[in-house]
Amino acid sequence: MSQRVENFHHIDDLEAGIFRELGEGISTRIFPGQQAMISVVRVGPNAKGSIHSHEQEQWGYLISGSAIRIQDGEHIEVGPGDFWCSPGHVEHGIIGGKEGAVILDIFAPPRPEYLKSGNALKP
Repeated sequence: MSQRVENFHHIDDLEAGIFRELGEGISTRIFPGQQAMISVVRVGPNAKGSIHSHEQEQWGYLISGSAIRIQDGEHIEVGPGDFWCSPGHVEHGIIGGKEGAVILDIFAPPRPEYLKSGNALKP
């Protein structure tokens, strides 16, 4: 990987950003800004994320693979190129497809708990 300039990143750089484990088989690398943050989420095959909500608006863009997006009780199949908005306080989650998925999430404003590395599996 070539040298990186400040504020420039590459989606395949698995050492960049703030690492967080979101669930069994689901992890992310987070890149915070002042008004928004990007989270590059990697969902393992058939991995199930917990249903949750937060105050921040969240946009998701499925880059590769497939998944089922659960939002407000609905199960929606998503594939490469699909994107969605989860308004604040709306319950949502994800289930990875048979080959897993890579998703780009955008949060506005940034989620304070995502400003440091962590593991959602260990309180």
